[in-house]
Formats: sequence, structure tokens, C-alpha cells
Amino acid sequence: MVKPVWNGKVIAESDATVVVSGNHRFPKESVKSEYLAPCAPRRLPLEANGGPLRD
Repeated sequence: MVKPVWNGKVIAESDATVVVSGNHRFPKESVKSEYLAPCAPRRLPLEANGGPLRD
């Protein structure tokens, strides 16, 4: 079971994480939302084959 701890508090617990680029991604239902705050959404530029992806 993966349990990230921040300032002595467990902020998520799950056996069903997915590792992406060396980081564990947690299912939404396993994250303890009382320790999180909303933030503005970010859009990252996507690239493939050395160039930007376009709609």
C-alpha cells in the first residue's frame, strides 16, 4: 500500500496507484480531500515527434 505523508498526515492510501514518470498517481477516491486546496487548472503544451499537437 502506498501512503504519501505530508507534515505527519497521510494524504492518500491505495494499493491501486499507477506509476507515471516515476510518480505514483492515486485514484481520486483514495485521496483525503480535507488536506487539499483548489488551484487553477493548467494546460500543458503537448508535443509528438518533435512538434506541437494541434486540434
